[in-house]
Amino acid sequence: MKKFLVLFFAVTASVSAQDFDKKKIVRRLAKIMNENYVYPEKGKAMHDLIISKLKSNQYNSYDSESAFAAALETDLRSVTGDRHIRVTHDHAHAENIRNRDFGPGPESNGKFGFEEVKILPGNVGYLDLRGFMDIGIAEDVAKPAMDKLIQADALIFDLRKNGGGSPNMIRFISSYLFGDEKVHLNTFYWRPADRYSETWTDPELASQTKPDIPIYVLTSDYTFSAAEEFTYNLKNLERATIIGETTGGGAHPGGPSIISGDFVVNVPRGRAINPITKTNWEGVGVIPDIKVPAEKALEKAIELAKLELNK
Repeated sequence: MKKFLVLFFAVTASVSAQDFDKKKIVRRLAKIMNENYVYPEKGKAMHDLIISKLKSNQYNSYDSESAFAAALETDLRSVTGDRHIRVTHDHAHAENIRNRDFGPGPESNGKFGFEEVKILPGNVGYLDLRGFMDIGIAEDVAKPAMDKLIQADALIFDLRKNGGGSPNMIRFISSYLFGDEKVHLNTFYWRPADRYSETWTDPELASQTKPDIPIYVLTSDYTFSAAEEFTYNLKNLERATIIGETTGGGAHPGGPSIISGDFVVNVPRGRAINPITKTNWEGVGVIPDIKVPAEKALEKAIELAKLELNK
């Protein structure tokens, strides 16, 4: 029995060591960033940095997978400042990627980001939106929510706790907020395919369109990625008043890649190009029209909506 236990532990240790092969992980990660990061010169710089640190044994002190992943993330971000770059060691996340399961998971509680939908006094619609889920997944929640809200005389989109999501939900919601003509919302450049894609509103997606309804978007420094795109789109189209704090500054969409084992990197493969500004909010965030602490943004929006509706 003793002999069996010794053999068992030896095999387990061997598998663990193989799963945590730093050379393999660094070389694979360097290759991924060099070939896929939206800006080739920065992808190359990230490649060179972590390969150099590997060769000089600077990763030797990291004994745990999570600490090693955090160190790699810090090094990659030191080159770009890109907060969309994330390196993790997470078995469940890696398994979901291997199984191509990118659904919202049980944490959505059936709300798919639509945390609270209600009509405030004065017929002001309020949506606390915690994430822009793929419309293909969330339509059964998103459509009745927007069909209800569009009946209001003013709309408040609360994105203070929204960390991002899918551009096609942005398109869906935005289609209620303009007229019968399609409106160009955003353009993306994708490095791996060397191509551009555009998003436009589609009035046929909405049960009703209200191009003149007053809109207020609430932001915080947590507001990020797709939530910033929605805010930036409406701000530059002069379609909404932005109230709150400057947002997080992430305009480079992408997706996860398995590095090795349960090590995963989120790779920014694209960049937003607003059709009006010809740039985006990367690194600077979306600056609100009315700057107030995030916790006071809703109060301010309600105040402004009442003034607008009582004109």
